[in-house]
Amino acid sequence: MSWFETWFDSPFYHILYKNRDDSEAQFFIDNLINYLKPKSNDKFLDLACGKGRHSIYLNSKGLDTQGCDLSPQSILYAKQFENESLSFFEHDMRNKIVHQKFDFVLNLFTSFGYFEDKSDNLKTLISVENALTENGVLVIDFFNASNIIENLISNEIKIIDDIKFEINRKVENGYIIKNITFNANKKDYHFTEKVQVINLHDFENLLKKVDLEIIRIFGSYQLDTFDIKNSKRLIIIAQKK
Repeated sequence: MSWFETWFDSPFYHILYKNRDDSEAQFFIDNLINYLKPKSNDKFLDLACGKGRHSIYLNSKGLDTQGCDLSPQSILYAKQFENESLSFFEHDMRNKIVHQKFDFVLNLFTSFGYFEDKSDNLKTLISVENALTENGVLVIDFFNASNIIENLISNEIKIIDDIKFEINRKVENGYIIKNITFNANKKDYHFTEKVQVINLHDFENLLKKVDLEIIRIFGSYQLDTFDIKNSKRLIIIAQKK
């Protein structure tokens, strides 16, 4: 199994990241909605939605939303929040979605570039293009690789719920790799996160291969102008031609 199939489905993943800033996520969604100006009947897909925090907030703003993720446990958790205009389903984003078209597809919080085979990046974008309506919009929220590498913290310890997580980060063979070791329930664990170093030029080349045209680039959740050195995020807005 790939690292993301095991790690994202582990309860320890959700413990390590339990303190993520929901207010920051909601701030970003508010700014996105203000920029995108969706119509009341537009349909949103939260691609690689995890436990659905973005999907749930989108739906709370009155937007018809579906979320999908590879992790069965995350989808099982998210399903408790379903209603008439919010639903969740298991899905590998490399595969086409055949049951519906969407006006907006959101891929948020660096949920791209996990794959060993880099051709899977293109497969993902092909599936997104297929899922979008005519003139539909894709939003990719990725880290700014240049800034991440420049400010990489090599070693870190986090103690959460009495678990001591030892985290080691490095850049190797075109990937940013995070090794996570800890002991829980008298058992040693080791997990790895491995995300491709993908810069704006790489995304531009990928999107040229499908019918998606970049219309705007932002560098923060405030939707500031992207700066390759200083921006923490690389947020790409692309439209289906």
